[in-house]
Amino acid sequence: MTTYNSNYFRSGLKIIFDKEPYIIESSQFVKPGKGQSFVRVKLRRLLTGKLIDKTFKATDTLKSADIIEVTVSYLYNNRKFWFFMNNKTFEEIFTTKKIIGNSTRWLVERAICTATLWNKEVISITLSNFVELKVIETHPGLKGDSVSTATKQAKLITGAIIKVPLFIKSGEIIKVDTRSGEYVARIR
Repeated sequence: MTTYNSNYFRSGLKIIFDKEPYIIESSQFVKPGKGQSFVRVKLRRLLTGKLIDKTFKATDTLKSADIIEVTVSYLYNNRKFWFFMNNKTFEEIFTTKKIIGNSTRWLVERAICTATLWNKEVISITLSNFVELKVIETHPGLKGDSVSTATKQAKLITGAIIKVPLFIKSGEIIKVDTRSGEYVARIR
Protein backbone atom coordinates (compact mmCIF):
# COMPACT_ATOMS: atom_id res chain seq x y z
CA MET A 1 0.00 0.00 0.00
CA THR A 2 1.35 3.42 -0.98
CA THR A 3 1.96 6.07 1.67
CA TYR A 4 1.46 9.73 0.82
CA ASN A 5 3.12 12.69 2.53
CA SER A 6 0.66 15.54 3.18
CA ASN A 7 2.61 17.77 0.76
CA TYR A 8 1.43 15.48 -2.06
CA PHE A 9 -2.30 15.51 -1.21
CA ARG A 10 -4.29 16.32 -4.36
CA SER A 11 -7.97 16.39 -5.31
CA GLY A 12 -9.28 12.93 -6.15
CA LEU A 13 -6.70 11.07 -4.05
CA LYS A 14 -8.27 8.22 -2.06
CA ILE A 15 -6.74 7.71 1.38
CA ILE A 16 -7.32 5.90 4.68
CA PHE A 17 -8.00 8.28 7.58
CA ASP A 18 -9.27 7.05 10.98
CA LYS A 19 -9.34 3.50 9.51
CA GLU A 20 -11.94 4.49 6.86
CA PRO A 21 -11.71 5.45 3.17
CA TYR A 22 -11.85 9.13 2.26
CA ILE A 23 -11.40 11.05 -0.98
CA ILE A 24 -9.66 14.41 -1.00
CA GLU A 25 -11.98 17.10 -2.37
CA SER A 26 -9.45 19.94 -2.13
CA SER A 27 -6.11 20.69 -0.50
CA GLN A 28 -4.21 23.89 0.19
CA PHE A 29 -0.55 24.05 1.21
CA VAL A 30 0.09 26.89 3.70
CA LYS A 31 3.53 28.20 4.69
CA PRO A 32 3.08 30.84 7.39
CA GLY A 33 5.75 33.43 8.11
CA LYS A 34 6.43 31.81 11.49
CA GLY A 35 6.00 28.19 12.45
CA GLN A 36 5.71 24.94 10.60
CA SER A 37 3.97 24.65 7.21
CA PHE A 38 0.70 22.70 7.02
CA VAL A 39 -1.93 21.45 4.58
CA ARG A 40 -5.63 22.36 4.82
CA VAL A 41 -7.72 19.53 3.34
CA LYS A 42 -11.42 18.89 2.65
CA LEU A 43 -12.12 15.15 2.91
CA ARG A 44 -15.28 13.31 1.87
CA ARG A 45 -16.00 10.15 3.84
CA LEU A 46 -16.79 7.49 1.22
CA LEU A 47 -18.97 5.39 3.53
CA THR A 48 -21.43 8.20 4.30
CA GLY A 49 -20.60 11.08 1.93
CA LYS A 50 -19.99 13.45 4.86
CA LEU A 51 -17.52 16.29 4.19
CA ILE A 52 -14.95 17.26 6.84
CA ASP A 53 -12.18 19.84 7.09
CA LYS A 54 -8.84 18.68 8.45
CA THR A 55 -5.41 20.25 8.90
CA PHE A 56 -2.26 18.13 8.55
CA LYS A 57 1.32 19.00 9.42
CA ALA A 58 3.73 18.96 6.49
CA THR A 59 5.35 15.84 7.98
CA ASP A 60 2.10 13.80 8.33
CA THR A 61 1.55 10.75 6.12
CA LEU A 62 -1.51 8.67 5.21
CA LYS A 63 -1.89 5.38 3.36
CA SER A 64 -3.74 5.07 0.06
CA ALA A 65 -7.13 3.38 0.13
CA ASP A 66 -7.71 0.19 -1.85
CA ILE A 67 -10.67 1.70 -3.73
CA ILE A 68 -11.84 0.20 -7.03
CA GLU A 69 -14.67 1.46 -9.22
CA VAL A 70 -16.28 -1.06 -11.57
CA THR A 71 -19.11 -0.83 -14.07
CA VAL A 72 -22.00 -3.10 -13.12
CA SER A 73 -25.47 -3.96 -14.39
CA TYR A 74 -28.44 -4.23 -12.05
CA LEU A 75 -29.97 -7.72 -12.06
CA TYR A 76 -32.65 -8.09 -9.37
CA ASN A 77 -33.41 -7.78 -5.65
CA ASN A 78 -35.03 -9.98 -3.04
CA ARG A 79 -35.99 -7.03 -0.76
CA LYS A 80 -32.97 -7.81 1.45
CA PHE A 81 -30.14 -7.67 -1.10
CA TRP A 82 -29.70 -5.95 -4.47
CA PHE A 83 -27.72 -8.00 -7.00
CA PHE A 84 -25.44 -6.62 -9.73
CA MET A 85 -23.17 -8.17 -12.36
CA ASN A 86 -19.63 -6.92 -12.98
CA ASN A 87 -19.62 -6.11 -16.72
CA LYS A 88 -15.99 -7.19 -17.22
CA THR A 89 -15.65 -10.33 -15.10
CA PHE A 90 -19.37 -11.31 -15.09
CA GLU A 91 -19.13 -11.94 -11.35
CA GLU A 92 -22.23 -11.29 -9.29
CA ILE A 93 -21.94 -8.79 -6.44
CA PHE A 94 -24.62 -7.78 -3.97
CA THR A 95 -25.34 -5.03 -1.49
CA THR A 96 -28.04 -3.84 0.88
CA LYS A 97 -30.58 -1.03 0.51
CA LYS A 98 -28.62 0.97 3.10
CA ILE A 99 -25.72 1.24 0.63
CA ILE A 100 -27.90 2.10 -2.38
CA GLY A 101 -30.18 4.51 -0.53
CA ASN A 102 -32.93 6.29 -2.47
CA SER A 103 -31.40 5.21 -5.78
CA THR A 104 -33.53 2.06 -5.61
CA ARG A 105 -36.38 4.19 -7.00
CA TRP A 106 -34.57 4.45 -10.35
CA LEU A 107 -33.20 0.91 -10.72
CA VAL A 108 -34.60 -1.12 -13.58
CA GLU A 109 -33.28 -4.42 -14.88
CA ARG A 110 -29.98 -4.07 -16.80
CA ALA A 111 -29.41 -0.47 -15.60
CA ILE A 112 -25.72 0.44 -15.85
CA CYS A 113 -24.21 1.70 -12.56
CA THR A 114 -20.81 2.27 -11.00
CA ALA A 115 -19.97 0.21 -7.91
CA THR A 116 -17.28 1.50 -5.56
CA LEU A 117 -15.48 -1.32 -3.75
CA TRP A 118 -13.23 -1.02 -0.70
CA ASN A 119 -11.40 -4.19 0.33
CA LYS A 120 -13.64 -6.05 -2.17
CA GLU A 121 -16.85 -4.92 -0.44
CA VAL A 122 -19.41 -2.56 -2.00
CA ILE A 123 -19.45 0.81 -0.24
CA SER A 124 -21.55 2.73 -2.79
CA ILE A 125 -23.58 2.35 -5.97
CA THR A 126 -23.79 5.34 -8.31
CA LEU A 127 -26.40 5.46 -11.04
CA SER A 128 -26.02 7.40 -14.26
CA ASN A 129 -27.30 10.98 -13.99
CA PHE A 130 -30.34 10.31 -16.17
CA VAL A 131 -32.59 7.27 -16.65
CA GLU A 132 -35.42 6.59 -19.07
CA LEU A 133 -38.49 5.12 -17.37
CA LYS A 134 -42.00 4.22 -18.46
CA VAL A 135 -45.01 5.99 -16.93
CA ILE A 136 -47.48 3.30 -15.85
CA GLU A 137 -50.13 5.45 -14.20
CA THR A 138 -51.15 9.09 -14.39
CA HIS A 139 -54.38 11.03 -14.55
CA PRO A 140 -55.24 12.80 -17.81
CA GLY A 141 -54.58 16.54 -17.89
CA LEU A 142 -57.69 18.72 -17.83
CA LYS A 143 -58.65 20.43 -21.07
CA GLY A 144 -57.59 24.06 -20.98
CA ASP A 145 -54.66 23.44 -18.63
CA SER A 146 -51.95 24.92 -20.80
CA VAL A 147 -49.88 26.75 -18.23
CA SER A 148 -46.31 25.56 -18.74
CA THR A 149 -45.66 25.19 -15.01
CA ALA A 150 -48.70 23.01 -14.25
CA THR A 151 -47.80 19.47 -13.16
CA LYS A 152 -49.44 16.25 -12.06
CA GLN A 153 -48.22 13.10 -10.37
CA ALA A 154 -47.14 10.06 -12.34
CA LYS A 155 -46.23 6.56 -11.17
CA LEU A 156 -43.23 5.05 -12.94
CA ILE A 157 -42.46 1.41 -13.73
CA THR A 158 -40.11 1.28 -10.69
CA GLY A 159 -42.88 2.42 -8.35
CA ALA A 160 -41.48 5.93 -7.90
CA ILE A 161 -43.95 8.81 -8.02
CA ILE A 162 -42.78 12.10 -9.53
CA LYS A 163 -44.29 15.32 -10.86
CA VAL A 164 -44.61 15.56 -14.65
CA PRO A 165 -46.14 18.10 -17.05
CA LEU A 166 -49.85 17.75 -17.86
CA PHE A 167 -49.23 16.46 -21.41
CA ILE A 168 -47.55 13.22 -20.22
CA LYS A 169 -49.80 10.16 -20.63
CA SER A 170 -49.66 6.60 -19.28
CA GLY A 171 -47.40 4.38 -21.39
CA GLU A 172 -44.96 7.13 -22.38
CA ILE A 173 -41.22 6.98 -21.70
CA ILE A 174 -39.72 9.93 -19.82
CA LYS A 175 -36.21 11.00 -18.85
CA VAL A 176 -35.62 11.52 -15.10
CA ASP A 177 -32.68 13.13 -13.31
CA THR A 178 -31.57 10.58 -10.68
CA ARG A 179 -29.84 13.21 -8.54
CA SER A 180 -32.92 15.40 -7.99
CA GLY A 181 -35.71 12.98 -8.92
CA GLU A 182 -37.20 15.47 -11.36
CA TYR A 183 -38.73 15.08 -14.80
CA VAL A 184 -36.37 16.21 -17.59
CA ALA A 185 -37.95 15.34 -20.96
CA ARG A 186 -40.34 13.09 -22.85
CA ILE A 187 -38.66 10.43 -25.00
CA ARG A 188 -40.26 9.92 -28.40
